[in-house]
Amino acid sequence: MRLLAFIITILLIIPSANGQGRSDSVFGTQLKVYQFEIFEEIAPAATRKTIRAMDEAGAMHADLIILHLNTYGGLVSDADSIRTRILNSTIPVYVFVENNAASAGALISIACDRIFMKEGATIGAATVVEGSGQAAPDKYQSYMRSKMRATATARGRSPEIAEAMVDGDKVVPGLNDTGDVVTLTTDEAIYWGFCDGKYQTIEAMMKDQGIINPVMIEQEISWIDSAIGFLISPGVSGALVLLILGGIYYELRTPGIGFPILVSAIASMLYFAPLYLEGLAANWEILIFILGVVLVGLEVFVIPGFGVAGISGLVLIFGALVLSAINNIVFDFSGSDPEQIQSALTRVVFGLLGFIVMAILSAKFLVNGPLFGRIGLDATLSSGMDIKNGDDFLGQEAICSTDLKPLGYIMIGAKEYDAKSLDGYIPKDARVKIIRKEGWQFLVEAI
Repeated sequence: MRLLAFIITILLIIPSANGQGRSDSVFGTQLKVYQFEIFEEIAPAATRKTIRAMDEAGAMHADLIILHLNTYGGLVSDADSIRTRILNSTIPVYVFVENNAASAGALISIACDRIFMKEGATIGAATVVEGSGQAAPDKYQSYMRSKMRATATARGRSPEIAEAMVDGDKVVPGLNDTGDVVTLTTDEAIYWGFCDGKYQTIEAMMKDQGIINPVMIEQEISWIDSAIGFLISPGVSGALVLLILGGIYYELRTPGIGFPILVSAIASMLYFAPLYLEGLAANWEILIFILGVVLVGLEVFVIPGFGVAGISGLVLIFGALVLSAINNIVFDFSGSDPEQIQSALTRVVFGLLGFIVMAILSAKFLVNGPLFGRIGLDATLSSGMDIKNGDDFLGQEAICSTDLKPLGYIMIGAKEYDAKSLDGYIPKDARVKIIRKEGWQFLVEAI
């Protein structure tokens, strides 16, 4: 029995073919193992998830952290943030690649102490691309190459192969002689030192690595994290931009309604709050947005016509919506990659285009409809809104049925009409004179 115990002890200590016994190996019984997964795009949500995992694992004095990974990549800035946290972790970090560790996922995997992959998985293809799928300019490739090399060197892996995952021109004899960007299968990754073992499950990997009866702690995703991830997705962000612009438009179009501006305010909070929590939206960007809304309001309610204040306000609103979704320090975009910038521009532009379509359709179908009136109009719009023959009213007097700020409604006989004041604010029940017709509105002056 003593001889058997001695042999088992020696086997546990002596390094095995799959790397067990290295300085970063973890084995034993009843170890605390903290596990979390990234099965999505490498983006701010993945960074927040990683930071939280590291903090929780440290607080509970875990012996090992296992990252369950399956991603096609994502933002270089977030991949670098995750890589840095893993490299600086005092707790060993193992990654188990379920299927894909591509692009940014390859950088994260190489940063881990040990890499394990499932049969059929791949790792590599870390070329930086733009939203169109084309390779980004060389300065971004150079940045990624340096990160891959430095990370591989820190973990004792081949920096040349890591660089070849980014640059197809990097020749690695016996591996990359054709000028193609390197992507390794599981068996190839084991051969070239970028994988420490092939397993079908995490449980099988731990057992084979000598981790017996571990105490498993899995990261729990709160509803707040799920909500943030949902709200910052491009499609939802674009819809929120549409609601922000639409609410402002309808409130300015029909002053005093209240409901459109409430929708815009809620959409603004839902747009900026998760970006602020993700560390993207800064205080100054939110202030720029508020200033833009104020300038547009001044242009419509105080200054007749539409000039410098209104245009400046729209530019500030658009700029704030874009900048708040980009990882920048004031106007320094060195920490942003082209995909992130293009994604921010795309969601805002699509929201703007959606707003334009909505404004055109609503002007034709909704403003005169009963649904829009029930939502918020204080006055009931009648067929009198049609002023195709409004020239007959020029020079006549009317009564303001709402405040003109400068937009509102006037009463001519028993019918209500859309109007705009040429004198700025005119209170309700004031007498006005119809000066001319412009589109669907009467332009009036106070008497």
